[in-house]
Amino acid sequence: MITVYSTPACPWCHKIKEFLKSNNKEFNDVDVSKDKAKAMEMIEKSGQLGVPVTDVDGKIIVGFNQDALKQALGLHGKDI
Repeated sequence: MITVYSTPACPWCHKIKEFLKSNNKEFNDVDVSKDKAKAMEMIEKSGQLGVPVTDVDGKIIVGFNQDALKQALGLHGKDI
């Protein structure tokens, strides 16, 4: 299960979602600007106030870290 905590105005959030889509990965997109409970969930999981935060089966990735995303998803070679 993949969850992306994001906001509509965040360019790095859009990059993560593009990356996941280009690798045919389904994900749950959570807009933390509209859901305070999910924003608190994100902060508890990551310790971060900023987005994006991606949760890949419990592995928390802060920011757009393509290498960490590839490793967590078992992907090789494909960049955005």
